[in-house]
Parts: sequence; C-alpha cells; structure tokens
Amino acid sequence: MEIAIIKYNAGNVQSVMYAMDRIGVKYTWTDDEKVIESADKVIFPGVGEASTAMAYLREKGLDQLIPKLQQPVLATCIGMQLLCRDSEENNTTCMGVFDVSVKRFISPDLKIPHVGWNSIQAYGENPLMEGLKNDEYVYFVHSFYAPINPYTSAACAYVQPFSAMMQKDNFYAAQFHAEISGLVGQKIIQNFLAL
Repeated sequence: MEIAIIKYNAGNVQSVMYAMDRIGVKYTWTDDEKVIESADKVIFPGVGEASTAMAYLREKGLDQLIPKLQQPVLATCIGMQLLCRDSEENNTTCMGVFDVSVKRFISPDLKIPHVGWNSIQAYGENPLMEGLKNDEYVYFVHSFYAPINPYTSAACAYVQPFSAMMQKDNFYAAQFHAEISGLVGQKIIQNFLAL
C-alpha cells in the first residue's frame, strides 16, 4: 500500500510520520502531484495558519488536485479546516470539499485555543470509529472550528458543540491530532488505512 503524506507549509508532520512508523506502514512525504494522485491513501495533516497554508497549496497547484482525489483522504487539524469552503482565520478561501465555514472560538470564560484531551461522540455510521466506544478521548489544539453540519461524523463540545470529525464521499477529516491521541488515535488511523 502506497501512502502519500501531503507536504505543504504546515507543522507537526513529524508526529504523523512517527505514527506511520509505529503502525509499520511505508509512506512518502511529498508535494508531487503524480505521487499524490497515484497513492492508495492520502494523509493531509498539519498545524499552522490557514492563509499561509493555502498560499503554498495554490503555488504548487495542490488546491486544485486535492478536491479531485478519488482515493481515501484523511485530513487532520488545519488539514480538515482547509477542506472547508472558507475560514475566519485571515478571511481565507479554502478548498470547498465540505460546504462549511470555519469559525473562530469566542469565549469570555474558556481558554482559546482549545488545547488538551476531550471526548468525542460518533454521529451515525463512522467507519473510522469502528471498534471504539463513544466518549473516547483525543487530543486537540485549535482556535478555529467547523460547526456541526450535515457532514459531521463525530462531535465534541468546547465553548459549544463542534465537528470533531467530518466525512464526505472519500474525504475523512478530524479536527483533533489522531497521530498524538494515543491508542485511540492509532486505531482511527488504522481504520482509515483499512478502508
């Protein structure tokens, strides 16, 4: 199985690579369109700022390629947000796989960003949660969120309920960092790789 991890202007890729190494799968970290297109599975991870990340993706033509991918794609953290229509983070136009606007958390009481372990609840059939129970804890670091919407496949509550996971066709997305969410995150990645 060929796995492509999309290389772009975003951090935290090293922990995704460590997660792949722990599971024992081969991967390529790449921004080469042909390699990404021919991979069996694509992982679109990241930590960063939306407008900078989108500028890099546009420069490489990946903003056109990613929404057209036919194989299973797993996007995490800012990767999930960039698959949405737009983001309040620097008023960024994103890729529009999910017809959702990403919002900024605003709270007088709770700390922003939302950092740490929080529980998620699956919505309906969620193949990535196979073998896991509801209320599993995963690790979040984010100041922006996708509201609950028709694509929501798992929810979390911080400030208000938001999409912890989304799915549309072959696109799977998680707001949390599956790669640093212990055995639960590892199981979610394994479930993705088994699709």
